[in-house]
Amino acid sequence: MTATRHTLARLWQGLDLPPQALDRLTLVGGEAPLLPSSFAVATAAQASLAAAALAASELAPQHRAVQVDRVAAAQACSSHFLIDGMAPPMWDPLSGLYPCGADADQPGWVRLHANFAHHRDRALAVLGLPQGPHTPREVLTQALRRWPAEVVETAVATAGGVASALRSFEEWDAGPAARAVAAEPLVALTRIGDAPPRRWHGGGPTPLHGLRVLDLTRILAGPVAARLLADWGAEVLMLNGPRLPNIAAIADLSRGKRSALLDLDDPAGVAQLRALAAAGHVFLQAYRPGALAARGLGPEALAAVAPGIVCVSLAAWGHSGPWAGRRGFDSLVQTATGFNVAEAAAAGLGTPMALPVQILDHAAGHLLAFGALAALRRQALEGGSWLVQVSLARTGLWLRSLGQDAAGLATVAPAPVLEVEDSGFGRLSSQPPAVAFDGRLLRGSQPAMPPGSHPAAWVGPGLQATVTATA
Repeated sequence: MTATRHTLARLWQGLDLPPQALDRLTLVGGEAPLLPSSFAVATAAQASLAAAALAASELAPQHRAVQVDRVAAAQACSSHFLIDGMAPPMWDPLSGLYPCGADADQPGWVRLHANFAHHRDRALAVLGLPQGPHTPREVLTQALRRWPAEVVETAVATAGGVASALRSFEEWDAGPAARAVAAEPLVALTRIGDAPPRRWHGGGPTPLHGLRVLDLTRILAGPVAARLLADWGAEVLMLNGPRLPNIAAIADLSRGKRSALLDLDDPAGVAQLRALAAAGHVFLQAYRPGALAARGLGPEALAAVAPGIVCVSLAAWGHSGPWAGRRGFDSLVQTATGFNVAEAAAAGLGTPMALPVQILDHAAGHLLAFGALAALRRQALEGGSWLVQVSLARTGLWLRSLGQDAAGLATVAPAPVLEVEDSGFGRLSSQPPAVAFDGRLLRGSQPAMPPGSHPAAWVGPGLQATVTATA
């Protein structure tokens, strides 16, 4: 058994899924690293994606053979896409790692995430700098010399911003947040209510035909999960708030989905979301703990209005412990949990080094889809309403468990292969599918559109998907 197939088998067995289903899976592309990292990034990408795809096959009226391409799975984790032939900027000029604490005789490093203006401004305010987009990076660098890393981390988090102090694996593991994360399952499935089994499959040409998914996520992992479900035949309704910011990647992450606006600060918007959930099957969200529950939209409340629903929740720092309520992103989790130190050590560098792609986001996205589909299978067999929980930090611990090999850093990533289509953002060039069902690639046919392009309503039993033969 190859390392990737062994990794997949452990994921599959972890959710008590039928072992004979693994016989329908083919992994292609070998076992090469593919991406320049000492960590098993390509294995994590392919195995987690294969788990989700095989779970989709299990839900189809006729189980389908599944093939997952390692090269395409790894390339997809780069989040590379073009709009009208140009790559949009993915990072704010102030985002990144900074040396800090030198003037306080506590030298260290801290990572700031400034892609959203309100996160940038909260960090600048904590540091006593002018808010807005015009503060030069060098001014921020000088200000951080006075601040020890963990002091910055705590102060910015308290102010509602996002920052992470650099830690080694050993330093992270010694803290209470790490112990809480380690005690959680990689993919947690919890029954949260009673309900009879629900029938949703429309018997159409795709594995998830007839499935209705509400996508209330915005940053990589959640949208990646929902995009997979859309590619495989689900009707996905992506809901944004009218005042919430988005990242440039929304152009690629919206593929296959309908995109609507809904104001959850308005009681009418909350009531409309409850009605959508009552007529849907999967509710995917990445709000901080308590944010939706305060509006009457927590998992148990949704199960009461939509018996049989599968609620899927993503967190950055785990669903328990002292950091559970903190905001966080892939790059911050990498920094705080030890990856930047370990990658640099493998490369023989004295300065921190990020992983080559945001693998925690992408692998967590695949695991969210996997968990949702496994829960739907449980629902079909046992009934009940279900809660699925995945976190970036726990996904990172899983990646660590796959081992580290410094030789992988010499890998040259394969050149990207892009498919071109029209979208509401312009001419979109994006990654092709990595999964084939019965020898056919599936890709959602709904073009990517900006938020508010569609009404917040279901349109039918499910959207069709474009089906093309594999090469």
